Amino acid sequence: MTSNVINITSGKGEAKAMTKKEMMKKWQDRLDRDSSGGKYYSVQGVIRKSRREETLERLSSTQCLKLQPEEAAPVAVIALQRYLSEPTEGQQQPDSYSYDVTVTDGVWRAKCFVHPSLNHLVHTNTLRTGADISITQCTFVYNERRLGHGYICIEKLGSGAGRSAVLPRIKDVSSLPILVKHGMERSVVLQSDVPLQVSRKHYLSLWNNDDPEGDIWTSGSPTSDTITLLSSLESSFRNTWKSLPLLVKIIHKSRLRYYGKFGLKIDYPYQAYFEVADQSGTMSLVLWNELCPEFYQRLNVGTVLYLQNYTLKQSYSNRSHPQMDHHRMKTFNSVEICLNPRNPASVITVVSPKSVLPQWGLPEVSYQFTTRSELEKQSNSFACDIIGLVTFVGRVERVKSKGNKEKYWTYRWIHAVDGTSDRPFILEVFSSSQPEIFSRICPMTYLVCTQMRVCQVEGSLPYLTSSCETETFITGYHKGQPYVSDPKVKSFIQWTKTLKDNLVLQKTAVGGHYCYPSPPQKCTQSMADASAQAPLVSVADLKRELETLQYREHKRLAIQGQITAVRYMKNPKSTEYETTEEKEVVDIISKGSGCGISLTTASRCITGAAALLRCTLCVLIKCHWLSLFLPDSDVLSWESSSWLKQQQEASEHLCQGGLYQGSFSRRFTFNEKDVLLQWSNLQPTHWAPEQTADSISSVVCPGYYQVTILGINKQIAVDAAYFPVVSSDMPRAVGLPQNPHGNTMLSCLSSGFLCPLTDSAKDILRTASELEDMHVMCILDLCHLGGDNVEVLISKLYRVTEVCLN
Repeated sequence: MTSNVINITSGKGEAKAMTKKEMMKKWQDRLDRDSSGGKYYSVQGVIRKSRREETLERLSSTQCLKLQPEEAAPVAVIALQRYLSEPTEGQQQPDSYSYDVTVTDGVWRAKCFVHPSLNHLVHTNTLRTGADISITQCTFVYNERRLGHGYICIEKLGSGAGRSAVLPRIKDVSSLPILVKHGMERSVVLQSDVPLQVSRKHYLSLWNNDDPEGDIWTSGSPTSDTITLLSSLESSFRNTWKSLPLLVKIIHKSRLRYYGKFGLKIDYPYQAYFEVADQSGTMSLVLWNELCPEFYQRLNVGTVLYLQNYTLKQSYSNRSHPQMDHHRMKTFNSVEICLNPRNPASVITVVSPKSVLPQWGLPEVSYQFTTRSELEKQSNSFACDIIGLVTFVGRVERVKSKGNKEKYWTYRWIHAVDGTSDRPFILEVFSSSQPEIFSRICPMTYLVCTQMRVCQVEGSLPYLTSSCETETFITGYHKGQPYVSDPKVKSFIQWTKTLKDNLVLQKTAVGGHYCYPSPPQKCTQSMADASAQAPLVSVADLKRELETLQYREHKRLAIQGQITAVRYMKNPKSTEYETTEEKEVVDIISKGSGCGISLTTASRCITGAAALLRCTLCVLIKCHWLSLFLPDSDVLSWESSSWLKQQQEASEHLCQGGLYQGSFSRRFTFNEKDVLLQWSNLQPTHWAPEQTADSISSVVCPGYYQVTILGINKQIAVDAAYFPVVSSDMPRAVGLPQNPHGNTMLSCLSSGFLCPLTDSAKDILRTASELEDMHVMCILDLCHLGGDNVEVLISKLYRVTEVCLN
């Protein structure tokens, strides 16, 4: 029997006995008393107050409430969601995308709109899930065209450093009540998985447009139920055609295509291609708009479909197609099948595998697995399927789509071995609309990638890159896939049974900087071409690129100049959770005297009160940077004889780049699997308790060089890190041409590795003087690691006299 007495907590924390009837009356009295004051109430009932609740309750007490920073209690970000912006008549739109953020104080949840002026905080991963923020200015916005709908618009906020102080106390985020303004209780937008701007119906993935996101993407399998052949569709398309039912099997599946753009009034602008087959041949099938959320995740390779009310249209000639020669079936490529949500509404029935009959004559799904030992024999752009044991998985990075400055592709580099060669597959795997698999790829898992394209590289090992039709599968997702019976898959499984986990683990790695292929040994392409792999830019353009780079965006650029200083560094900068005090120290050191001064520079700058003050500050505040140069300082740093004068005449020194903890790969262990996955993946859209796991330990840095490059016109200097390959165990050593060289500073910068592969920093710096006044071209890799951290690395140096420009 349930007791009718409930213990509740008073404002002073004292337990007080009260009957249900008395409690409900007290809450009703409070509702009546406060209903005119713009108070917030939970849609699940009024619960106890907290200090942070008071902050959230005040957010809509006036039309524009400005909170002082000292009054703004921290709230935690538990969801950050992106969608296509709503056009505003008569106003210029700064960004094509908008963001909703869900915050909590540990007692309530509130979904708020992020003012477009704050979008840059999302772009740099400063506003992110799992972190605390302080809301310092906001407005309550009513929808003038809809009754009972409004939301909080956050206009100003402060971001906290380090880990959240709010989230560790929360066991189940979804159980927290939602804070709703009185009179807005019917606003389901606040509670449901749809954007606050009600003209939009769904959210996009936070970092790309390819992955399905949110509750609208359903899964399941309805039951099935004369039939025409694909061959008859092509022949009858231009004549009198009647939509007879089709019975087909899916043999290829493409990733999702989101074609939404600013101003387009389509609720679900999605499209997905499939290649389907029956006994007569193969044809393309297109799934349109809201049918994608309903069916895309249910339609897989091997799925049998019974289709009614479809339409036909002439094939779109400019899209990519999978290579299907190995299927040995006739391809009907003049028309394609269209499944539409209306006009007419297509009927799609997924046939249960148990109901598929042999007499239907549907073909078997065919694969073209290629072993690593066979890869060198394959021609460029050849499409193949591979299976391998993952030994390295790089961090997830983003690159801008060609022709669209606001669309990003996400990708990661992977090494996998299959036992047929002592070399691994080098895989450039882009997101394939399988986010749950893409984010869980890690060493020691069995990886299958279909429809990968061969890239033959002169002077380097060939690698494989994704196509639009690539699908990936890892351990836990192989069951029931058609490829499990392939002979080469069975052979691979037999080979893995001979392995010992502890020996394989010693050769694994996760995350860190990785880019393939390396720039060519001899530069013969036109570096002035903007479409080149590393377009040549001015140092002023490089500055703009650094300022506009977004979270985990990678770019490769080339600049001209001369190297004026080289310093050997033992400790990388920290990435996330850098304390305010530590950041101030770094800023003072990096900005106080022309950025990252060496001891030799410091000794020349002691004259003058300002220089003396800067050096004093550097000594007093932790003295951390000095320890980098104390041992044998004349060897651990070098600068050109003209650098002191040149840095006084230069107008600017860009010094925010360098190497960070996140720039180095780490050994994989099963105990740290989840933490390593979190570290190497993108910031998630939704916070989850497992994301608060202990941080991985700091990497033991083998040392790197910080190189100062002065632009060819001697107006702007930039600092970049050079992190050479010093061991054959490093992931970057795979595929790197390692022709012997003299192990000078110049030859190391030109080749990318030490010769022999050992850490001999002192010996190399003794030869740095040969760089004096040398006109060079440097290939730089840029990657934004979040917040203010931008990784700038030299991947190769060319002497301009040796560059052959076309």
